[in-house]
Amino acid sequence: MDYLELIIATVSDGIDIVVSSLTAAGFEDLVIEDQAEFESFLEDNREYWDYIDESLQHKLQGLSQIKLYLEAGDEAGLTRLKQLLQELKDKNGDTLGSLELTVKPLASVNWEESWKDNYPPQPVGNHLMVLPCWLDVQQAEDRLPVILDPGLTFGTGAHPSTQMVMEFMEEENLAGKSCLDLGSGSGILSITALRLGAKTAVGVDIDPKAEDIARENAAYNGFASPEFTALTGNVTADQKLMQRLCREHYDLVLVNIVADVIISLAPVLPAFLQEDSVLLLSGILDTRLGDVICALEKENLTVAGQKAKEDWRSLKVRKKL
Repeated sequence: MDYLELIIATVSDGIDIVVSSLTAAGFEDLVIEDQAEFESFLEDNREYWDYIDESLQHKLQGLSQIKLYLEAGDEAGLTRLKQLLQELKDKNGDTLGSLELTVKPLASVNWEESWKDNYPPQPVGNHLMVLPCWLDVQQAEDRLPVILDPGLTFGTGAHPSTQMVMEFMEEENLAGKSCLDLGSGSGILSITALRLGAKTAVGVDIDPKAEDIARENAAYNGFASPEFTALTGNVTADQKLMQRLCREHYDLVLVNIVADVIISLAPVLPAFLQEDSVLLLSGILDTRLGDVICALEKENLTVAGQKAKEDWRSLKVRKKL
């Protein structure tokens, strides 16, 4: 079925009024693109973001608009929308922006399936292949498949920070080892560890949705309890969780988040490490590398290796002997 994409030009202060009027008139599934709202979101969640795609920021520069979609040929709907916009303009003048309506035809697309085109098989390192769960495992070719339902939470294998940790893990002998994955997201790193021969992996994330998602992704790969355990919690704030995790020995600890979170975790990380344990850290922008290393050194941790991809850095860390 063919659709029309309808774009309404407005201003940041006018978005709420326009959206309310559209929904009251029965227009739903609205898409808001607004620079001010985007920047407000980033500011409110600053501790989670070290890096924002510059192309996305450029795309949103000075932009305030609302998108909606109608079936091609819905003349009644299009007429009703035009009338509504004219009423808003008559009532509010220019305070809501121009309210100019742009109409773009969209070719027929299977919207429920087309998003999958953005997730082709992703080779990582020398031996791994991140594979969307809807593809046949044969598409992993001669690589070890890491099967995921992508798009549900952070960790699809496409980001350099994730890839570097996976490459580091390839270099380790993980046969029979135990793994702790802090900030596990989709579970991709825990699954990779198990695929490379680890005996057990524990994934921990502060988002309760991540627990179910990681467990489901592990199941796609044939891993379940006791091989893989998914938990929800914040190790810096939840003492019971901390005590539970510290009862175990971990040969490998993984933290792929952002610099500020790694720095906040630094004081508790040694509790998970033995003399021979390896700590892999990633999600670190090159501009924050010094801050992270400084925080690690304060906790008697030393950098034993480093990888770089684009603006990102990943560290292999051990306890100082």
